[in-house]
Amino acid sequence: MSDNRSVGSAGFVERHGLWRDGDAEAAERVERSIDEQELEVVRLSFADQHGVLRGKTLMADAAKAAMRDGCTMTTSLLAKDTSHKTVYPVFTAGGGFDMAEMGGAGDFVMVPDPATFRTLPWAPGTGWMLCDIYFPNGKAVPFSTRQILRDALSDLAEAGYDYVSGLEVEFHILKLEDPKLKPEQAGQPGEPPAVSLLAQGFQYLTENRMDQLDPALEILRRHLVQLGLPLRSIEVEFGPSQCELTFHPGVGLEPADTMVLLRSAVKQVCQRHGYHATFMCRPNLPNLFSSGWHLHQSLCDRKTGENAFMPTGGDDLLSPLGRHFVAGLLAHAPAASVFTTPTINGYKRYRPYTLAPDRAVWGRDNRGAMIRAIGGAGDGATRLENRIGEPAANPYLYLASQILSGMDGVARNLEPATPVDAPYEADAPALPQSLMDAVAALRGSQMFREKLGDRFVDYILTIKEFEISRFLSTVTDWEQREYFDLF
Repeated sequence: MSDNRSVGSAGFVERHGLWRDGDAEAAERVERSIDEQELEVVRLSFADQHGVLRGKTLMADAAKAAMRDGCTMTTSLLAKDTSHKTVYPVFTAGGGFDMAEMGGAGDFVMVPDPATFRTLPWAPGTGWMLCDIYFPNGKAVPFSTRQILRDALSDLAEAGYDYVSGLEVEFHILKLEDPKLKPEQAGQPGEPPAVSLLAQGFQYLTENRMDQLDPALEILRRHLVQLGLPLRSIEVEFGPSQCELTFHPGVGLEPADTMVLLRSAVKQVCQRHGYHATFMCRPNLPNLFSSGWHLHQSLCDRKTGENAFMPTGGDDLLSPLGRHFVAGLLAHAPAASVFTTPTINGYKRYRPYTLAPDRAVWGRDNRGAMIRAIGGAGDGATRLENRIGEPAANPYLYLASQILSGMDGVARNLEPATPVDAPYEADAPALPQSLMDAVAALRGSQMFREKLGDRFVDYILTIKEFEISRFLSTVTDWEQREYFDLF
């Protein structure tokens, strides 16, 4: 493993020209904040291939230096699946990637983005910064999902648009009864914790249920606001101990950065107060309801500042560009599912006659459709709500997949079918029924291979196929109940 030393005294960031406009001034502000708040440590984190934050905690002086020199991390972190098992043979030539930089579990370099600096209100004397990742030669790591979204946003800007998105995230907060910390309960992965409900459910948006959950939600609300996250609403969802947070829309990277920090903050704050928060889509607990991540999105014209999805008049639901964008989202939904719904568990949510989609259709303000179109002429908030995603998705890949899919529809002038009123009865392609189906769709997607490159697509497929292989080789409770007594 690499140690906590910075990369060098010559200035890694300056040497490779990695700072963007305003970063130098932002770094100076961070240094002043560290001193003024007398912070003791700063956590440096990057979002890995799963959107999980990994990093190191540096003493304050070392963190200041790392803004200019970077901080080393081991490349094997980029080779792991969701159980933290290493998928690639990292101790072979090229590390299984056919890349010298990935061999031998050597180092890459985290470079803090000073604009993301926060003080963590639940961790005394602790700051936090999100990082971008580079090889020691200064080249961006091609498996950096934050960089993939940056690239998609850059191409979109060249086409004349900014991407605007808003988060609507469902998850569960449960009382932690037993964290399962006996040595024999550890593993890769370990036993899940034992939990109980904070409130019974199936009383959607009722104020009494909200009040029952409020002691836990008040703690979260206070910390999220102190973090500076653009929280808009707190809601009681359909199922027991299920809630939803919505956020004001943001531009570009900001909503994705918000999502990775949100998930980490919620889990940490809940753990410190005796709760367990999970963004798992469908927990295997009695009566719990599936959680989704609905992504609201639109394009903003960079010249006029106007919503490019808003139609000019009449009864049109969307502008021509908006319709083409919808058509692209629908056309590429199966392949994009690897990015919107990256876990085996997430596909158990796609059921007919629920609040989740089961086929690639769109509708006017219809929560049963995959794409819910909202707004119309004169409505500056005209947007598309994609209801396909799960809250465990890597936000950088989720947002990038939307931009790439939608803009392919724009480039090819695709037209969507007529919006549906009965989404679960529509004659339309079914969404993938499993991660295996989604992986097959991505493997054959020429659009994603062209836009993301074969190297990255094959990288994600390899990691997902490894997870699938582990799942298929595991004897499940279902199999035990089905066959053990019968045969």
